[in-house]
Amino acid sequence: MNPNKVSDQIRKSKYISRDLSWLRFNYRVLDQVKDASKSIFDRLKFLAITSSNLDEFFMIRVGSLYNYIDYGKERVDYSGLRELPFRKKLFEFAHRFVNDAYFTYNNELVPLFNKNGFDICKIDSLTEVEQKKVDRYFKDTIYPLLTPMMYDNYHGFPLLMNQILIFGVVTKTNDENKLQQRLTFVQIPQNLARFFEIQRKDKIIFVPIEEIIRWRIGKLFRNVEIVSIDLFRITRNGDFTLEESDDIDADFIQEIKLKLKTRKKGRVVRLEIEKNPSPYMMKVLKERWAIDNSNIFTLNNLVDLKGLWQIIKHNQFRDKLFRQPSPVSPFSLPVEEVNEDLFDYLKDHDVLLHHPYNSIEPVVSLLEKAAEDPYVLGIKQTIYRLADQSRVSAALLKAAENGKNVSVLFEVKARFDEERNIKEGERLEKAGCFVIYGVSKYKTHTKMMMIIRKEGEKVTRYVHIGSGNYNEQTSKLYTDISLLTTNETYAHDVSEFFNVITGHSLPNDYEYLITAPKDMRLQIAELIRSEARNARRGLPSGIVMKMNSLEDKEIIDELYRASKAGVPIKLIVRGICCLRPGRKSLSENISVSSIVGEYLEHTRLFYFHNNNEPKVFGGSADMMVRSFDRRIEALFLIVDEQLKKEAITILKYNLKDNKNTYVMREDGAYIKKQEPGDTFNLHQEFYKLTPEKLEDSVSLHQYLQQKTVIPAYPRAADGKNISHADDITDEGSEPDDEVDLTDEELEAVSNPEPEAGLE
Repeated sequence: MNPNKVSDQIRKSKYISRDLSWLRFNYRVLDQVKDASKSIFDRLKFLAITSSNLDEFFMIRVGSLYNYIDYGKERVDYSGLRELPFRKKLFEFAHRFVNDAYFTYNNELVPLFNKNGFDICKIDSLTEVEQKKVDRYFKDTIYPLLTPMMYDNYHGFPLLMNQILIFGVVTKTNDENKLQQRLTFVQIPQNLARFFEIQRKDKIIFVPIEEIIRWRIGKLFRNVEIVSIDLFRITRNGDFTLEESDDIDADFIQEIKLKLKTRKKGRVVRLEIEKNPSPYMMKVLKERWAIDNSNIFTLNNLVDLKGLWQIIKHNQFRDKLFRQPSPVSPFSLPVEEVNEDLFDYLKDHDVLLHHPYNSIEPVVSLLEKAAEDPYVLGIKQTIYRLADQSRVSAALLKAAENGKNVSVLFEVKARFDEERNIKEGERLEKAGCFVIYGVSKYKTHTKMMMIIRKEGEKVTRYVHIGSGNYNEQTSKLYTDISLLTTNETYAHDVSEFFNVITGHSLPNDYEYLITAPKDMRLQIAELIRSEARNARRGLPSGIVMKMNSLEDKEIIDELYRASKAGVPIKLIVRGICCLRPGRKSLSENISVSSIVGEYLEHTRLFYFHNNNEPKVFGGSADMMVRSFDRRIEALFLIVDEQLKKEAITILKYNLKDNKNTYVMREDGAYIKKQEPGDTFNLHQEFYKLTPEKLEDSVSLHQYLQQKTVIPAYPRAADGKNISHADDITDEGSEPDDEVDLTDEELEAVSNPEPEAGLE
C-alpha cells in the first residue's frame, strides 16, 4: 500500500487515532518551547516535559502496540489501520517530532545560553584548571562506579537498563594473529548528577557526565584499541496488564512487585543514539532486540533532554522561572474561616475549590484537624498519587495513632507510583489503618474523602470529592476542582460508594453521583441524548465538556448524533481527542479546543443546558474506555446555585482564553487560536475573578451559539502550510534508510472494530 492510500484511509475515518492525537498534544507542549516571550528556563522546562512525555508514550502506548505485533494479535486503530501500517505511520510522526524538538533546541535555545549566565560545554572548551577539577571528579567519584560489561562468544548479552545512558564501546585486539572486534557496554550510574558544575566568574558551566566518561574511558580499556564509543539509551515496553483477581490480599501485592520488574526486561521499542554509530554495534543491537531503523532515533545533541532539569532547577536561576501568583480565597470560603473552625463553617456552607487559584490547604487542614479532633470517629479516603513527604499520609497516620477508625484505598496500579503507594500503604497498615490495595481488576481513580464526626446526639459526615489527587505539590501546578460539603445527599452517596469499593455491596442509584464502572457511560450518553431531543423540539440546548481526553467511541457517536440534531457543542480537551470536529453532515456543530500553558489542565467539568435548567458535573473521569470500563470513577452533580455559577464561569473562561488555546481542525491538526482584541489569559484571569464577574447559564448559552473560527494554517518561508496533521506525508523529517514494509504488511484491512482504551 502506498503512502497516499494510508493517508486516504486516515482521512476517511470519522475518528482520530488516539496515539497520533497524543503526539499532536506533545507538539502543543513543544510550541511552548518556541515561545520567545518565555524565559530560557521556562522554555527548557517545557522541552524537558516533552522528553518525559515521549518516554512514557513509548513505554506504554508503543509498548502496547508491540504487545500485539510480537504476539501476532490483531489490532485496528481508530484511524482504520492495522498494527503494521499504523506502526509505520506512528514512527514517521514520532521521528518528525524528535527532529523538530532538537532543531528547536539547537537553533533557538542553545544560542541563548551564554547571555543567560550558563553554558553546556565539552571537555575541550574547559581551561586547564577546570579540566583538572573534572579529572579529579572522574577519578574519585565516577570511575569507581563504572562496570564494563563485555559481549562476545564467551560472555552473554548483558541486561541493559531502561532509559539510562549507556556507552557502547567497540574494541579490537590481535588474538592469536586473528583480528577480533568486541563490544562492551558501560552504563552511566543513575545516582550521579547529569552535569558537573563549574562556577566561572560570569556564568556556570555544565559539563555532561557522558563527556567526562568519554574523555577518560580509556582507563577502562587498557592495552586495547578503541574503535568506537557511542552513547545510546533504550526504552523498553512498560505496558503490562494485571491478571484479574477476585481477592485482594498479600499475594496481589507480591504480584504487583513482580510485574514492576518486567519493566526492566521488556522488549526494546526505541533506541536513541548519537550520530554515526558503529555499524558493527548497530548490527548486534538490531538483531538482539529485533528492531529496525524505525525504532532508531539518531540525535544531534544531548541524549535524554530530561537531564536539563538540573539546570532549570538550579538555585541561581530559580527566580527566572515562571512565578506563580499567591492563591486567592475561594468565594465560598472567606480567608478568615480557614483559620477558624472549618467543621462549623461546613455545616452551613458548601465550598468549591478551583486549584491552583485556590489553595488545597483547606482540604489538608481539615484532614489534619480531623486526625487530632477528639470528636472525629473515622476517616475514609481513596489515594491515587501522593506528594513526597505527604501531609495527607502523615495526617492519616496520626489519626490511626489517635485511635480513629481509618480506612484507606491505596491504588497500587497507579502507573509509576506503584512502589511508593505500596510502601505508604504498608506504613499505614503498621499504624493500624485498614488498607485496601485496589479493587479486583479495576483501577481506583476517583478522588474522595469522608470524615465521620460525632456532634452531640448526631453524627455529621464531611465529604470531599474532586478531580485532582491528594497531592500538595501537583495541586500548585494542575488545575482541578473539588467540593467540600456536609450535604446529607452527598454524604449518603459517598458513604454508599465507599461500601461498594471496600466491601461487596451493590449500590442503589445515587442521587448526586455518577459512577464507573457501574453506569457512567450510559448516564453521560443519556444526558447528551436529552440535549439532542431538546434541539429537535426547538428548545434551547447546548453541551460544554472540559476533560483531559476524549476517546470513547460510544460517547463520540452520541456527540455526533447531537451535532446532527443541532446541539451546539464545545469541547475543551487538553490531550487526546479522537472526535473529528467540523466535518460536514457529521460534526458541524462541534468545536474542539485544547489549552496548554503554565498550568496542566486537569479539571473535568461537564455542562448540559437542559432547557435552561443546567446540569453541571465535576469529578475524576475522562471520556475514555478505560474510565468507563476499567476504572472506579465518580462525577458529582453541583447543586448549589452559587457554586454552579462558579463552575459555569470556569467553563466560560476556558472558552474565552486566547493566549493558551489551540483550535482543532477537521483534519486533526491544531492551530493556535487567533482572535482580534485584547489577550485573555485564563491562567491570569482566574486570580482576578470577583463574585461580580461570575457568569451564568444564559451567558454561557449565548457563547455556545457563536461559531468557532478555525484559523488558517500558518505558512513557512517556502510557502508551504505548516501542519502536524497525521495525513501529511511530504513534510518533516523521517528516519534514515526507512524500512519499507511489504504490501501484505501494509494491508489496511477492512473494518473490524478498532481496539481502544489500552493504557
